[in-house]
Amino acid sequence: MKLEISASLNYRLSEPVDLMLQIEAANGHGQRVLEASLDLGEPAFVSRVPAADGICEPIWLRAEGSLRAAYRARVEIDRPDADFRTLVAVPLHRLPAAAVPYLNESRYCPSNKFHAFVDRRFGELEGGAKIGRMRDWIESRFTYVAGTSTSETGALDSFVERRGVCRDYAHVMIALARSAHIPARMASVYALGVKPQDFHAVAEVYLAGDWHMVDATGMTKPSECARICAGRDAADIAFLTAYRDIRLVSQEVKVEPA
Repeated sequence: MKLEISASLNYRLSEPVDLMLQIEAANGHGQRVLEASLDLGEPAFVSRVPAADGICEPIWLRAEGSLRAAYRARVEIDRPDADFRTLVAVPLHRLPAAAVPYLNESRYCPSNKFHAFVDRRFGELEGGAKIGRMRDWIESRFTYVAGTSTSETGALDSFVERRGVCRDYAHVMIALARSAHIPARMASVYALGVKPQDFHAVAEVYLAGDWHMVDATGMTKPSECARICAGRDAADIAFLTAYRDIRLVSQEVKVEPA
């Protein structure tokens, strides 16, 4: 599968602003960037920042007046739609060091608050079978509603309200998995089938010695996703983080088969 990707951002800045930008598809880890271009205009400063797990290199920049970013890429996906439900959980003492931090609570995923629910609702299952049942539970009980969550909404809020967007579904999926002692993280992806089209968030769980994408919204599948970056939760994978107030002018994401 090959994807044609484009993303354009246009923001107004009332003062000089420092920003972190994560909009480029990563190279490797089940995908290959065949062609790519990125136009940032003429920022006052730009550099690269090493990212978690070596998946991407976020852009650190300082801009004045406006931020205009235009990204285009053609990416080949070589990631099978493996049946993670059949996979076994890795014993905690055998987890690789890089996966261990993803067992812990994070800003948007207070997994320790879900232990009783997970034990009661999914306690008879193990490994991928447990993850699969969690994913199905979220998809069947949550309603996808744009505009119902904010940058402050966490997994516990979404669990109570039973609604949200992709990041909210992913946060709940991650919190439930971690509560079951299965490492879980969040990935930002470009994906086919997302409506409305935008930067999409999915969970990734560590089973049988590797990371596997799990989309609780049911919108897309691993073979149709180009990963941008991964982290503990939405705080780590935001496509744009601004360290001053900025105003959206326009934004567009397109993902199509190549």
